[in-house]
Amino acid sequence: MCEFCLTFLKRKEQLQRHLRKCELRHPPGDEIYRNNSVSMFEVDGRKEKVYCQNLCYIAKLFLDHKTLYYDVDPFLFYVLCEVDAAGGHKMAGYFSKEKVSAEANNVACILVLPHHQRKGYGKLLIDVAYQITIREGAVGSPEKPLSDLGQLSFRSYWTEVLLRTLQAHRGNLSIKELSAVTAIKMEDIISTLQAINCIRFWKGQHVISVAPKIVDDHLAKHYARASLRCEPARLKWQPPDES
Repeated sequence: MCEFCLTFLKRKEQLQRHLRKCELRHPPGDEIYRNNSVSMFEVDGRKEKVYCQNLCYIAKLFLDHKTLYYDVDPFLFYVLCEVDAAGGHKMAGYFSKEKVSAEANNVACILVLPHHQRKGYGKLLIDVAYQITIREGAVGSPEKPLSDLGQLSFRSYWTEVLLRTLQAHRGNLSIKELSAVTAIKMEDIISTLQAINCIRFWKGQHVISVAPKIVDDHLAKHYARASLRCEPARLKWQPPDES
């Protein structure tokens, strides 16, 4: 398989001939993020159908529940790459999202290749998805049902983001205000805070019930080392002009 255009071939000799002719050194889309040796490209499934289909074929090797691989037109693909010394952008993972989602899903499928896992790329992909949702002026949630690994990754991300937001505001935020600040759906906020006993049901509604010290202690215990995050100033993405 060509690691740049993702074309796969039957024999090594075919690949060697292809590599001599292939001029692509990064995903065929717009670079929207660059931070040192990590970059991310937005690829339109309608404009780059073969590349996106090949990307989905690769994802099927690692995601048992993935079924979509041919109808890529309604999706945008955000491809995370590591940049090598020669300037080549080698795919490390990606997430896809529907261009128009009736359920307000901001992630349809997410994958980090096995040899790139435990580098923080999963959290970076999730954070980019939510930063884009914030710029869209919306709230979002991943497409359900989540895989076991996806559930763990999103729950960990939501917990850290919500606790750091509560820490910054000393806990003086409602669930609706948390959703507006973080772009996380209210039902995801409720389930996450319930899992860490930071919410209770009072007079017919869910109420955040957590002391600042509990927030500080939980962050110090479980999130002492900051995970890889999207730096908003480096994200070169704006919502498309509606006109």
